[in-house]
Amino acid sequence: MEKSLAFLLLLFLSHLTYSNADEAFDVRQHLSTVTRYGLVKEVAENSFVPSNVPDGCNPIHLSLVARHGTRSPTKKRIRELNSLEDRLKVLLRDAAEQKLSLEKIPSWFRGWESPWKGKSRGGELIIKGEDELYDLGIRIREKFPDLFNEEYHPDVYAIRATQVPRASASAVAFGMGLFSGKGNLGPGRHRAFAVTSESRASDILLRFYDSCENYKDFRKRQEPAVDKLKEPIFDEITSALASRYGLNFTRQDTSSLWFLCKQEASLLDITNRACSLFSPFEIALLEWTDDLELFILKGYGNSLNYQMGVPLLQDVLQVMEQAIKAQEEKHARGSYEKARLRFAHAETVVPFSCLLGLFHEGSGYEQIQREQPLELPPKPPQKRNWRGSTVAPFAGNNMLVLYSCPANSSSKYFVQVLHNEDPIPMPGCDGSDFCPFEVFKERIVAPHLKIDYNKVCAVKLEKPEQNPSITSCLVANTN
Repeated sequence: MEKSLAFLLLLFLSHLTYSNADEAFDVRQHLSTVTRYGLVKEVAENSFVPSNVPDGCNPIHLSLVARHGTRSPTKKRIRELNSLEDRLKVLLRDAAEQKLSLEKIPSWFRGWESPWKGKSRGGELIIKGEDELYDLGIRIREKFPDLFNEEYHPDVYAIRATQVPRASASAVAFGMGLFSGKGNLGPGRHRAFAVTSESRASDILLRFYDSCENYKDFRKRQEPAVDKLKEPIFDEITSALASRYGLNFTRQDTSSLWFLCKQEASLLDITNRACSLFSPFEIALLEWTDDLELFILKGYGNSLNYQMGVPLLQDVLQVMEQAIKAQEEKHARGSYEKARLRFAHAETVVPFSCLLGLFHEGSGYEQIQREQPLELPPKPPQKRNWRGSTVAPFAGNNMLVLYSCPANSSSKYFVQVLHNEDPIPMPGCDGSDFCPFEVFKERIVAPHLKIDYNKVCAVKLEKPEQNPSITSCLVANTN
């Protein structure tokens, strides 16, 4: 009882803090990994001042690791929303039978139907997602014109995607933007281009998590602990909703309504129905629970989460070294790769960001290098670097651009890392976004190269690594 009162008091005090900014609060920017790219790309809380690329430095290769664009809910989630429709009918009927006041009940509850009712399939890229990737392709070509001035050839501009349709469709949308005006197809003068994929069963570059038995075992074991960690937040918000609207909501109701809020806000730009049930601070807490799950099951919460992504990091390093060799040996134009463009999933982008050491709190980089799990992200209203809406929104991406700087006396080649198209500081390069290639290779990549994918993934561990932050921070983060 005391904990409930304390939580409600915290909600009240935090509501006072958030209410001053309510007019500026856009729930669409607080949907963790369900956030649309264009809604968060320009609003990252970042005071970092990027480096000025020195005169005489020219980009010679670009590696892109991108998540697919905005998609529809999956088949499983569509069933959940169909169940919510039935559940709301039950809540309204029970309230009427108990002669409870119906004045506080939102009018949209009556007769509500899921926007995805009747759909038997889901998870496909929607038009908003197509636009995200198409526009990204255009912007990248405009930002790096010297990289994309060659005649198209699949060995010069390699485009790769997972076998999942929303990822390959994202690659196609991106390529249409990147090569628009470069061909003779249709009014937009598009051109054909190749998108290659590996089998899901053997794609250890972009779907490494599918082939990693130890990871699947870890996730299966850890998911109940994650749910337990989130329960106090959902229980208290459920209690607040029941009091606010006079209905007998359950924890599952709150979870389903939060999911509906995310889908309506992100896919349909509807923010005055499910999302309006929650206060801004409650939304911040719900967002935090999603970010916790992302952190524990896909991010810094366990080193295996990103260890299994080392083959992708090796691939990025290898193509950089090949580009340097082509530059040193003065290969002819059009005879070597200038960009490798990869389209995958949040489960790809998040571990890759961790391998680069991005978005951790404070001095966590040393722990990452030692393959140790990090403490959980701080709870609202405290600020945190780890936000799903920044780390891996729909179409979220990392770009690694290799520059040739022949006039530089200390290093002839540099790597710039951009996250969601903005330069980002690399802890392994003393907080700079523009890093000598040798330093990037030695400090950021090399510590991870001791990892053998087959060893960490194929042989089941007798005692899977436990995340001390889950148990040690359980009380601290739920009080």
